Amino acid sequence: MSLAISWRLTVVSVPLSKRRCSSRYGSGRFRCSAEADLSDHSNGGESIERRKKVVVVGSGWAGLGAAHHLCNQEFDVTVLEGDNGFGGVEDVGNRGYWYPYKNIFSLVDELGIKPFTNWTKSAQYSEYGLEVEFPIFQDLPQLPSPLGTLFFTQFFQLPVADRFTSLPLMAAAIDFDNTDTAWRKYDSITARELFKQFGSSERLYKNVIGPLLQVGLFAPPEQCSAAATLGMLYYILAHQKDFDMLWCRGTVREKIFEPWIDSMKTKGCEFIEGRKVTGVSVNEETGYVSAVTCGTETYNADAVILAVGISTLQDLIKSRVDFGIMYSAVLCAREEFLKVLYLDSIDVVSVKLWLDRKVNIPYANNACSGFDDSFGWTFFHLNAIHDEHKDGPVTVLQADFYYANELLPQKDEYIVAKAMSYLSKCVKNLVNVAVTENEIKRFPKSLTHFFPGSYKYMLRGSTSFPNLFMAGDWIINRHGSWAQEKSFVTGLEAANRVVDCLEEGSFAKIIPVEEDEPHIEALRSLNRRFNEIRAQLPLSDYFL
Repeated sequence: MSLAISWRLTVVSVPLSKRRCSSRYGSGRFRCSAEADLSDHSNGGESIERRKKVVVVGSGWAGLGAAHHLCNQEFDVTVLEGDNGFGGVEDVGNRGYWYPYKNIFSLVDELGIKPFTNWTKSAQYSEYGLEVEFPIFQDLPQLPSPLGTLFFTQFFQLPVADRFTSLPLMAAAIDFDNTDTAWRKYDSITARELFKQFGSSERLYKNVIGPLLQVGLFAPPEQCSAAATLGMLYYILAHQKDFDMLWCRGTVREKIFEPWIDSMKTKGCEFIEGRKVTGVSVNEETGYVSAVTCGTETYNADAVILAVGISTLQDLIKSRVDFGIMYSAVLCAREEFLKVLYLDSIDVVSVKLWLDRKVNIPYANNACSGFDDSFGWTFFHLNAIHDEHKDGPVTVLQADFYYANELLPQKDEYIVAKAMSYLSKCVKNLVNVAVTENEIKRFPKSLTHFFPGSYKYMLRGSTSFPNLFMAGDWIINRHGSWAQEKSFVTGLEAANRVVDCLEEGSFAKIIPVEEDEPHIEALRSLNRRFNEIRAQLPLSDYFL
């Protein structure tokens, strides 16, 4: 017996009296969802419940993380991606996967894929040569934090006295507990001010800490927030083994995102490429977002997740007309979104080079700085990392330049020459090697700039629209993770907010960051008590 169903699409505004409200997730704010009652008139009026529609904008770690969980909860999920293809520009920025990336490692296990290398050593170079070798810390005797990281790291040019000037910074790391109060306290000063305040030596700052920040936060330390600095450094240095890294054995898009997307497609998730979002529609009666628009196309939704970078969201917020397409002015009417316009992003230039012979490259992954005060850079020996180049007859290198404003407009020939001049200072036997092929990619405004004072402009996971949620590495959350792991976690958090809002499905289980070591927790408890007492003293908030 066949069942013929006739559908008629009707847009209905659901009165508030017919909405369900709950506060199952988040900070106790009530969230509402419309009850759908679709009737099959050809079957005697029996009710057929439709799947709730969720539109996810963006397909990086955050967007795919949200879509993944919502697909598993049997929502009707559509993922929209603009011009960068699925996966966006996820091969730009932090390419390594640190030991505490527990949620990402759990995901790849769930997918049954093996995208990563073994744990590897890494190095850091300055204009004077090799500065630091970072070993595989988990293979060494475990010492209390931060002694293991300090003791086992090989410093080739930095005197012992300079190394120990890093210890006073632990006071700031203990005080910075990832709370809103801590972020506001430290976000107002630069990373340079922070290290100066806690007695870092000039050589430690210039040759070790500064370069780490330039390739971890993608900007010179004097233009980085001290709060973001403490958040990143504590996340990768809280335990001795946290600094250990894996690398993807190819591009992230090829090794992780493509099989991940394929798995979601089998569950009914729809992926639509080349759709630049130009606005959102809001039901004026309920205050809920009802649809996402891409030029002349409209995608209806019961909930929306914006998992995009700062520059993409800024384009969406600004009301304007481009090529005859009117961009929505809905978001710019809300103060929280207007503040986003104060945020900034960083330019990146990526250079892939094929050399004319095999060259011995000591380390597969390397952080560099000091060659130019404007930007930091990293380079990778792809023969040692990517399956594609493992048995190749020539050497293949890749160099990424961050905060690369001055490189972005240059011709390819200039960029290749600049990259080779820098590389030959790090690896001496590159001096007489010729480049046979190159690939230059430019990524304007592609990475988050955590500049001093930026925290107050950042968005949280929930917005003033009850069914519009945010995800990404620049979204405020309290998990404590960083980079790709933070993006993925905020995607799961956004999915949980959808589950709560629409009152369907189960919450994603998010693996928390490993607890502090006992001596650190004891010092943090003592510090919190001290701050509580000090706050009760007269004139405690009088001085700057």
